[in-house]
Amino acid sequence: MARGCTGGWCARFVERHQSALNFALLVTGYILYLIIGAGIFSAIELPYEHQLRQELKAARRDFLNNNTCVSDAHLEELLIRALEASNYGVSLLGNDTSNNWDFVSSLFFTSTVLTTTGYGHTAPLSDEGKAFCIFYSLFGIPVTLFFLSVVVQKIVALVTRRPVSYFHHRWAMSRSKLATIHATCLAIIMTLFLLIIPAWIFVSLEKDWNYLESLYFCFISLTTIGLGDYVPGETHSKEAIPHPQLYRLAITVYLLLGLVCVLVVMETFCELPQMRRLRQRFCQENVRELDSETTKIIERDQLSDQLTDPTDHVTDHLPVIPSVSEQAASLRQDKLPPYSPASGLSVNGKPR
Repeated sequence: MARGCTGGWCARFVERHQSALNFALLVTGYILYLIIGAGIFSAIELPYEHQLRQELKAARRDFLNNNTCVSDAHLEELLIRALEASNYGVSLLGNDTSNNWDFVSSLFFTSTVLTTTGYGHTAPLSDEGKAFCIFYSLFGIPVTLFFLSVVVQKIVALVTRRPVSYFHHRWAMSRSKLATIHATCLAIIMTLFLLIIPAWIFVSLEKDWNYLESLYFCFISLTTIGLGDYVPGETHSKEAIPHPQLYRLAITVYLLLGLVCVLVVMETFCELPQMRRLRQRFCQENVRELDSETTKIIERDQLSDQLTDPTDHVTDHLPVIPSVSEQAASLRQDKLPPYSPASGLSVNGKPR
């Protein structure tokens, strides 16, 4: 008996705190995902780091052996200075032919700052530039987020909501199934035009990149990760890129438009009925607690799923309404007194 009471209490506790338990499982799963990712990256990259470190030490040792006039302390000082300059985007290689702070390069820098991509290949050198970057980002990032949200909502209404609603009424197809198909097709199209094709273009323009590195740059940039290990236009060969300013401007436009398209795809998937039901598992809100518009959307989707199910006929689900004669016959069989209208009304319910 005690075991039955304990089991019933556990069942009531789980039912009462279902959303909280689901949220705890979500947090635990996310932390586990982080730990697994860290372990995999460590296992893959740590041997390469040790190998590169050993190669650099060997190269430094060979340089000092071949150049006995250079002391280890002087070489250390030069390397430190070169690395510090490289962190600010200034390189000793071809530095006289490339500028990091002309107008187009500055435009590229502001776009990466406001979209929080932040490659890190270029940074303000002066204290004035660092202070301005703080205040510029303080106001610019919220404005950029607001701007992107407005643009994405308008595009989603144009390329997602209207087509789904149109084909839903045109083909009498389930809205949830149609939205899933539309989101999948949209994701495939965006992958083709934002990742696969641009990666091939970067392969032809960046001579030191292979296709994987180009695809890696496109994905890291459009998802605003922005590691900065691959930045287009950083080559020091004039023959490779004859118009570097125009090339950098085109990359800026590509990154901004690509980010908008990625956000459109993500918003499209977030509006799927399946995603709404999945979010409800981790929140305490029920369909009754949602706003009236969302409730109407969910009820309409459920009704459309029932009416447009290809396996059943619509007429099979509609209730059969008996005629007036059938109702009268049923009343006579039950020996009920016949229905008589009120004195002030006629048979059809209208005043005499």
